[in-house]
Order: sequence, then C-alpha cells, then structure tokens
Amino acid sequence: MADLSTIKRRIVMQFQRHVANPLTARLSGQTLLETTGRVSGQPRVTPIGGRKTGTEFWLVSEFGEKSNYIRNIRANNAVRLRLHGRWHTGTATLLPDDDTRARLSQLPRMNSTAVRAVGTDLLTVRIDLTD
Repeated sequence: MADLSTIKRRIVMQFQRHVANPLTARLSGQTLLETTGRVSGQPRVTPIGGRKTGTEFWLVSEFGEKSNYIRNIRANNAVRLRLHGRWHTGTATLLPDDDTRARLSQLPRMNSTAVRAVGTDLLTVRIDLTD
C-alpha cells in the first residue's frame, strides 16, 4: 500500500496537470518553464513560481525528482523561461544539496507557502539565463 506522501503527491500532481496548470498557463503574468520532453522531444510548458536574481532564476520543485519537468531537465537541461511576458533561454541546474527551506524564504511568499504545504520531496533548481 502506498504511504501518505505518495498518495498526497499523486492527488496534487493530477490536480495540477489537469486543472491548475492549464488555467494558470493562460495568465499573461504567470512565469512559465519550457522543457523538452525526455521521451517525445516536444516542448513541455509548466507554470512555476520563483524569483529572478541578476542573471539567475531560482525555484523549488515541490516533488523533486518525481516532477516531470525535473525529469525533463535531467535529460536535457536547456530550458526557456517566460518572465513578465518575455521568453528567455537558459540552462537549468538541479541542486539537491541546497537548503530548500532557506531557499523558499527568499522566494515569493505565496508560491513558497503552497510549495511547503503540498511538497513532499523539495528540490532547488537554478536557471542560468543566457539572454
């Protein structure tokens, strides 16, 4: 039988995939992460939260290695990021040794609260923007 965190992750991921992400991706101010599908090779767009600091964008994935966009980054770390309606290219780096709780305290409060509430396997991601 699956443990509680597995059940929680499955419910939240299904809700995000079928309800929340399609709705929020349409919002003009929403930050979007575009990865390349590890199997299909097609672009995959995921609404995310985080913060740009200089030429870096920081985010914390609530399900870490179990998130599809993290699996896509692991296969191909070249990404695109839509910030304030403009697309940027970049290279994503997974930082499993980063203190995710401390990192969340530096990121936007509303998103960080949601990540803390539903997250089961937190993972920090840094995107080095190249343009």
